[in-house]
Order: sequence, then structure tokens, then C-alpha cells
Amino acid sequence: MSMRMTGMFSGMDTESIIQELVSAKQTKVDTKKKEQTKLQWKQDAWKDLNTKLKNLQSKYIANMRFSDAYSKKTTKVSNSSAVSVITGEGAVNGVQSLEIDKLAKTAYLTGGKIKSDKEVTALTTLGDLDETLGDDFSGEITVGAGDKQMTLAINKDTSISAVLNTMKAAGLNASYDAGQKRFFVSSKSSGKDGNFSITSGDADGQKALQMLGISYDANAESTGKSDDETAAHYTKGQDAEIYLNGAKFTNSTNVFEINGLTFTALSETAGETVTVTTEQDTDGIYDMVKNFLKEYNNIVNEMDKLYNADSAKGYEPLTDDEKDALSDSEIEDYEKKIKDALLRRDDNLSTVNSALQQIMSGGIEVGGKTMYLHDFGIDTLGYFTAAENEKHAYHIDGDPDDGSTSGNADKLKTMISNDPDTVISFFTKLSQSLYGKMTDLSKSVDGYRSFGNFYDDKKMKSDYDDYTSKIKELEQKLQDYEDKWYSKFSKMETALAKMQSNASAVTGLLGG
Repeated sequence: MSMRMTGMFSGMDTESIIQELVSAKQTKVDTKKKEQTKLQWKQDAWKDLNTKLKNLQSKYIANMRFSDAYSKKTTKVSNSSAVSVITGEGAVNGVQSLEIDKLAKTAYLTGGKIKSDKEVTALTTLGDLDETLGDDFSGEITVGAGDKQMTLAINKDTSISAVLNTMKAAGLNASYDAGQKRFFVSSKSSGKDGNFSITSGDADGQKALQMLGISYDANAESTGKSDDETAAHYTKGQDAEIYLNGAKFTNSTNVFEINGLTFTALSETAGETVTVTTEQDTDGIYDMVKNFLKEYNNIVNEMDKLYNADSAKGYEPLTDDEKDALSDSEIEDYEKKIKDALLRRDDNLSTVNSALQQIMSGGIEVGGKTMYLHDFGIDTLGYFTAAENEKHAYHIDGDPDDGSTSGNADKLKTMISNDPDTVISFFTKLSQSLYGKMTDLSKSVDGYRSFGNFYDDKKMKSDYDDYTSKIKELEQKLQDYEDKWYSKFSKMETALAKMQSNASAVTGLLGG
């Protein structure tokens, strides 16, 4: 960069003069930057709309093009406190009877309170509990369920922690509550196969079990209440047992999966017969169609609004200097005017919007008959009735959430109840057409579009990169041009300085 000398000797405002001289080139730079900014905003606008279109296609249309999506059924029970039911895809419509004779139980031992006036922790030993135990005190404790048995050799130094570890190694849940001075032991799963035992075949082992409060009669299940805090209570594991339509079913848990239904037994019915009714889920199909139309309406209304936006002619993105002269709110309002109009009369937007509208308004052949959305009580409002940019939105007659059509007869729900096959066939084929068209509209195009996008993302990125290169080139030209003028003025100032110096020297010689 040339040395920049201001008008020190000439008295000229060289900074202002040079800025005037380079202003035309600066304008070219600013213009390209504004064009690039608008392109970036347009990309952002399309990205947002593209995401919504893809969500509509993947979240609703992709599923609704298969008849299985409409195979929605629901199951009701006459006593919801006794059983809950989840309806699966393979469930069959009909009325069934259910009785719950037994609920599944988990084998559980609540230990008796350990007799000791001292603090008893996991580190406490048998010798700590009974100081009279001698070195000859020895035996075994066997813990386990089924084939998984663990044996612990005991003596006076055996700790509560060692007993707990043996129980855990045997596949049991085991803990010790120091505050209550009790063991709590249970099987890891419910059902009779989870029954476990804690035994000993020798006298010292039996004594140890009694000292620890875990001695109990394995052949008798503790029932009711006991005032003796030191007695252990053992509850046997039990399988759940139900009768469905007179047929017996047993399971280790309270959950039964039978013929497409998942039953969860909650309480024994004690002779009561619970009625289980499975039928077509009219509300489920209706809600699916309604939610699809709501999403479609939001998008088509937005596309209409973007396409029909007011012109922003004469509005261009602001430079930093221009922003400095405005408040934040003024800048926001100004830029909003531009952004709202970015897709005004956009050809690509028009193509996508028109394609969707054409399919939605077209006929679908069902059972040899051409049917339309209005045959199901679904239609747009009148041209003069619909709000601006909402003229292509669809409304369902009788929809309680729609103030425009809530008072009309609910034709869609009636048809779902009375003729579900026709409804399913129509919306399946409609969705297939929409899916196919949207897939075509979002195909990859070399140099223009990536797969899955409804706009020319590749072309926009290429154009944006071109702007970056062009701006860099223009800025360099601007810099060179500016440096050239500074160099010229610098030389002029240098010459004037020499002249002034020579003049002073002559004056000095003349005695001036």
C-alpha cells in the first residue's frame, strides 16, 4: 500500500476527494454484497419451507399411502381397575370375556428384626451379635432358587455383608436396612419359578439364620399380620392366572399377549367377568386425516402467502453505514419487508404449490367410482369466504375445532364408521399420488438440486460462492484504485513540500 499523505502542504481535503473518486467502485462492491445477502436470505427461506414439505411427506403422506396405517383399532374393558389392554395390529374385532383368578407375585423375604442393643451394620459379624460364640462355631448357609444355589461357610467372623454377597451371587435382590435391623430379599422376577430358599443343614447354620432374622419355614407361606418383630415373613412367588373366553392362561408376570391384544392384569376379579370389546378406532382414523390436513393447510397457506407477497421493489439489504443511521426496530422492519417478498412470484414455488393443489382437488377412483375430497365432507371454503392466502386450505365438515364448518354434519366420521374400506382406499390412493409427485419434485438434478430438496440448493450455493469470488475481486480493484489515487496525491504533496523547502532556502539566501 502506498504511503498516504493528506493535504498537509496543499491544504486540500484529499481524503474526501479520493472517497468521491472511488465511490462508484465502492457502490459496485456494496451492490454485489447486497445481492449475495438477498440470495442468502432466499436460501434460508427455501430451507425452512423445504423442511416443512419434507416433514409433511415423511410424517404423514409416507405412512398414509399404506392401508395398514388405517388399521386402527381400540379396545374397551368393562372394569379398567381390573385390567388394561393395548390393541396391537393383529387384533380382531369382537367381544370377549375375561376373568383374573390370580395375580403374579414375586417371592419376597422380610427379615425379622435382629436382636441387639448395639448398632448393627453390614460390617457387623456373628461374633459381634453373640460374644459367647467360640472358635469352634462353624457351619453353612445355602441360598438360591432352583438350580442356582450358593453355599457360604460361616464362623463367628462372618459378616452381614458376606451373607448379602452370597444372596446376590445366587441371583437374588438383597439389602440390609441398618435403621430397621432387617434383611430384605426378593427374587429378580415374578412367578413361581422365582421361589428361593435360605436354609442350613447344621445346628450352627440354623443358629446363624435365627441370629440374622432370616430363619423361616420354607413349607409355609407367612400370611396375615404378626406382632412378633423378630419373625421373618416369606411370601411365595406365584404365576398369574387368567381365563379368556373360558380358556386358561398362565404367566410369570401379569402381562399376557394374546391374539393381538396385550392384557395387563391389575387385580383379581373374584368371580366377576370383565367384558373386553375390540372395534374399529373411528377417532384414530379421523384424527390421522385431520392432522394431515392441518399440516397440509399450514404449508399451502404459507406458500400462497410467500408467492402473493407485496413487492419489495426499491428495498435492498442495508450496508453497515446505513444500519448505523437506524434503530434496531427500524432495521428489523426494513429487512422483514425484503424477506417477506423473497419468494414472490417464484417459479419453483409455483410449480410445487400447483402440483399439490392439483392432486388434492383431483378425483380418485374407488370401486369403479371417481370420488373427491368433498364426497367425504372435506372441501375448501368459497373464494369470497376464505381469508386471504387461505383459499386452498381444506376444512372438514363438523370439525369442532373449525369455526367455519363446525356446524355442518360430520360426513367423514359417519363414513369411517359405516364404510371404512372406501375411506381407507381413497386416502391411500390420494397419499400415493402425493408421495409420488413430491418425490418427482425433489429428485436430484445435476448442478441444480440435491435429492430430497424441492428447491435448487446446489445452484443457489454455486451462485453464492460466485458472489464471494466476485466481491473479493471487486474489493481488490477498489483497493488498487484507492491506492493509486493516494499515491498520486502523495507525490503531489511531496513535490509541494520540496517547492516550499526550496522557496525557504532562496528566501534565506536573500536575507528574507
